[in-house]
Amino acid sequence: MNSFKDTFDTYNWDETLHSIFEKTESDVLNALENSKRDLEDFKALISPAAKPYLEQMAQLSSAITKKRFGKTMQLYAPMYLSNECQNICTYCGFSSTNKIPRRTLTDSEILKEVAYLKAKGYDHVLLVTGEANKTVGVDYIKNAIQLINTHFSNISIEVQPLNQEEYELLISEGLYAVLVYQETYHQQEYKKHHPKGKKSNFYNRLETPDKLGRAGIHKIGLGALFGLEDWRADSFFTALHLKYLQKTYWKTKYSISFPRLRPHSGGLDPKVEMTDADLVQLVCAFRLLDEDVELSISTRENELFRNNIVRFGTTSISAESKTNPGGYTIEQQSLEQFEISDERSTEEIASMLISQDIEVVWKDWENNWK
Repeated sequence: MNSFKDTFDTYNWDETLHSIFEKTESDVLNALENSKRDLEDFKALISPAAKPYLEQMAQLSSAITKKRFGKTMQLYAPMYLSNECQNICTYCGFSSTNKIPRRTLTDSEILKEVAYLKAKGYDHVLLVTGEANKTVGVDYIKNAIQLINTHFSNISIEVQPLNQEEYELLISEGLYAVLVYQETYHQQEYKKHHPKGKKSNFYNRLETPDKLGRAGIHKIGLGALFGLEDWRADSFFTALHLKYLQKTYWKTKYSISFPRLRPHSGGLDPKVEMTDADLVQLVCAFRLLDEDVELSISTRENELFRNNIVRFGTTSISAESKTNPGGYTIEQQSLEQFEISDERSTEEIASMLISQDIEVVWKDWENNWK
């Protein structure tokens, strides 16, 4: 059965990175002038040669976003259910090597978190767990979806990769979207950061979006963790992955997230720095590549950056995020997966958006709409 692996294996990381850095001012100007842009245009737009044209890119990105999405911003909240994990990941506070208290929420604790988020106005929720088959496997996730399905119109998950049949089961229970980040598309570096556990299987993770597409999921979220490797090459492979999936599973919607490495227990310094200007350039490049893809910025980023990026292509942001199980009401002081940067309340984020004439969208999908 064909998968993205077949496409991915035809590319070489070093050659791809070199081709990005070879892009010229002329390539950038051509990319900006094109009404339909391809992956070569995307390379030009993320290249160093595009830096002098960041303002033009931002204006184009803003105009395209307003045309496609209007002046709106979807708000969602992550809800961490468990920090139990069998993997070793160098960049994550939940890594099995970290000697931290482990916790998995009970049904009653989940409902307390739900009540808090609902009182804030959220109707889109992202359920997050560590990767531990026996503790937070498909049965636990299924139960959690069943438990909260009547409370939210939109339920997404960011958990361990599952098989197609398991995804089909969860979809039947009301699952809307799955976020599965490759972390880095550099195969050798990927192994260094995931030396043990099921996540150490590079191709298993790479092919998970294919399983989701075959299962008929409504939306797939992609992304890389910037800081592990060169952000330009990782971004190109993310775009390559996106275009493959769109062509193969054309009924499915897609989103891209842009997490940058943040402090956590155990600590890992970024190998490659990604500046704020770099991230703005990347967000705009993705919008110029694809006017339909949803672009999301989390509370990993600081207040000033988020106040500005909402005008240049972003369509979805989280607010008041807690990255530890029970962080909203149960165990507010327990260890986080990573430190957030924008700690403003939901109300403050909503007010910031309204002040910029951006409509806050709490709900844009109803499970009963088929």
